[in-house]
Amino acid sequence: MLASQLVPKYRYENCAVIVLSDGGAMVGIQVATQLHCVLTMLLSAEIMLPREPNAIAGITAQGNVAFNPVYSSGEVEEMMGDYFSFVEQEKFNKLHEMNQLLGTGGLIDKKLLRGHNIILVSDGLKTGFQLDLAAQFLKPIDYEKLIIAAPFASVQAVDRMHILADEIYCLNVLENYMDTNHYYDQNDVPDHDVVVKTIEDIVLHWQ
Repeated sequence: MLASQLVPKYRYENCAVIVLSDGGAMVGIQVATQLHCVLTMLLSAEIMLPREPNAIAGITAQGNVAFNPVYSSGEVEEMMGDYFSFVEQEKFNKLHEMNQLLGTGGLIDKKLLRGHNIILVSDGLKTGFQLDLAAQFLKPIDYEKLIIAAPFASVQAVDRMHILADEIYCLNVLENYMDTNHYYDQNDVPDHDVVVKTIEDIVLHWQ
């Protein structure tokens, strides 16, 4: 359904689809195959502090960091003062884990994004946190437009989309957002290595 909304406008434009998770790849594959465009993954991980219910920050596999907007700047400053060394070690650990997951072919080639319409695709957005990380990654890239597409998103995530994106394609905006898996009848996302292989072979899946 998302692909059908994007195709009339972007089928013959220079586009690149960036998925934000393995689940997002299942949605992004549908979009990229119908647009006949580049598909790649921006993997990220949350950095948790002891006894805090929400992540203080997130980091991409390329090293971009964004702090969680649920905390005020004063709260972030206080927590970083207490846990600076811990957070720095967690950044290193998360980078190592993600680069092992992605393998040598998994990192995004920024040259493929320049001058393109960037379509960020997620299977569901409970917060705008992943979008902030993506925005940090994209900041130095001279792209055409930023389009965010998701089947499901919370009101909070959509508010963040309006700030970051040039265009939004969201099929369902939910006030009380539960776990993303709750909104799918089938939760059969393949193993991560299969997802990465599919992304690498996306040209073979063009329709």
